[in-house]
Amino acid sequence: MPLTEPQRGHLAMLAFSALVAGSFSLGAMAAPLIDPLALTVLRFLLAGSLVGAAAFATTGIRRSALQAPWRYLVLGSLLAAYFVLMFQGLKTAEPVATAAVFTLTPIMAAGFGWLTLRQRLTARTGAALAIGAIGALWVIFRADPARLLALQIGTGEAIYFAGCVAHALYTPLVRKLNRGEPAVVFTFGMMVAGWLLLTGAGLPAIRATDWATLPPIVWITLLYTAIFASAATFVLMQYATMRLPAAKVMAYTYLVPSWVILWEIALGRAAPPPLVLGGVALSVAALALLLKDDA
Repeated sequence: MPLTEPQRGHLAMLAFSALVAGSFSLGAMAAPLIDPLALTVLRFLLAGSLVGAAAFATTGIRRSALQAPWRYLVLGSLLAAYFVLMFQGLKTAEPVATAAVFTLTPIMAAGFGWLTLRQRLTARTGAALAIGAIGALWVIFRADPARLLALQIGTGEAIYFAGCVAHALYTPLVRKLNRGEPAVVFTFGMMVAGWLLLTGAGLPAIRATDWATLPPIVWITLLYTAIFASAATFVLMQYATMRLPAAKVMAYTYLVPSWVILWEIALGRAAPPPLVLGGVALSVAALALLLKDDA
């Protein structure tokens, strides 16, 4: 039985959530060892090269795709900001906590989706987003109501939250600014624009980095984030955003903390305390509610 277009979009986002999760665990290991701007410049360069090669080998790049290049600058700047702030935040924040911050993007994407595309939420979708947000806050504040009431949030989590705002705005803008270009072509344009912006801003950091002495974990993280958590996930997200509302695309971020826990265990780290896992369970429940709504 062939899959419907929305079902294909859901499968794309399931793969997206699994691939993105690895960047939190690996990123936390590499973040203290290299400037976030320098790392992100190389990440966009490598990922853009891969996506560009895929674009030329498949659909090709038509002249019409070069119209209104400002679209790529807008989207590239949002994604560049997200990744730089992510690695900056991971210098001090725990991977599971930053993954929980990432799960706040669906409710923000829903708001931006209404502002840019007038996408409306059903009551069930709104309830699911609220449940997911509660689960995220439970993890961010370490399952401690006193920390929540005092708004004691770590510096790393606060920095990364700013990046997530940029990511949430990016999601509906992909659909609004796309003019029929294939996902791989549109992604390539965005990554080229993002790389140009990053290079201009990060040139001092690039020059100051002693590339020859960087430990292997930095290069492993670079390759993983460029190939799997950038090139692949950008195409998957753009594919999904053309088939699903922005809020449902970003709803798959609710699975990321669960994937991160598996990554942490696989890398030999301890699982979070049981009370914190309760917040992760709420995030998974929110996703299930959204999928039931879609059905």
